[in-house]
Amino acid sequence: MSFFQHALFLRLRTLATGAPRRPRHPLLRLALGLLGIALLLALVVLGVFVGAAMLAGGMLWRLWTQRGQRARVRRRDRTFDGDYRVVGKAQLPLAR
Repeated sequence: MSFFQHALFLRLRTLATGAPRRPRHPLLRLALGLLGIALLLALVVLGVFVGAAMLAGGMLWRLWTQRGQRARVRRRDRTFDGDYRVVGKAQLPLAR
């Protein structure tokens, strides 16, 4: 019997490639599937809360740093004067 057909080699080969194997028992397969879905949902919810906390923290930081300053009002004093003309569509020469 070849070493490549030996059970130890086959077990080491699957460990080396990192390919996860699903369990054969149906209840264990269902439990691990539900655990994976629960973990995925927990990570999504955690990410949403962390993102909301970062946005709230940024808004609070901006309010804190602007405290005591006069409110700035943007005024548009500069105007642009110019002469304009309408340009027609560019036409390509006819191919013969």
